[in-house]
Amino acid sequence: MQKAAPYSSTRTRQLVITSMSIALVFVATLFINIKLPIAANGGLVHMGTAMLFLIAILFGPRTAMIAGAVGMGLFDIVSGWTLWAPFSFVGRGLQGFIVGWIAWTYGRKGTKVSINALAMIASVPVMLGVYYICEGILYSNWVAPALSIPGNITQNVVGILVAIPVGIALKKTRFFRQRG
Repeated sequence: MQKAAPYSSTRTRQLVITSMSIALVFVATLFINIKLPIAANGGLVHMGTAMLFLIAILFGPRTAMIAGAVGMGLFDIVSGWTLWAPFSFVGRGLQGFIVGWIAWTYGRKGTKVSINALAMIASVPVMLGVYYICEGILYSNWVAPALSIPGNITQNVVGILVAIPVGIALKKTRFFRQRG
């Protein structure tokens, strides 16, 4: 009989951070949102995007990818957007990974504000592309998805405007100074 591999405190801590990140993205998406009055599929502005960006800056690409994919996919499942869940899983997972990867490249660990902002902006076309393809498939129409682009851009701009100052403030706390 083999012994189970012991969990280190680092692995346990990472599991807790990832789990809490999923929950934060889910809760911020579910409870802090505004439906935009832009066409039928005009979009939903929620703080889940800001939370995803923050997690990417604070914890890196792996945690952000998992938090975005699972947190927003779970939101879709429990809030009646079930058909969107696989697309959110892919799109938001990729978005979190891109922001985290750019922000943490070359050992920066999300400490450079200008790079963090660039990372968030760079992730937006990927998210827009995934949701455009999603809507094209779901609606069997490649023109109608263009109507949701302004709402998706608004959601990302709000996320960026919230994540940058909050990220700056959090990076100054003792918890994140010790990790950097």
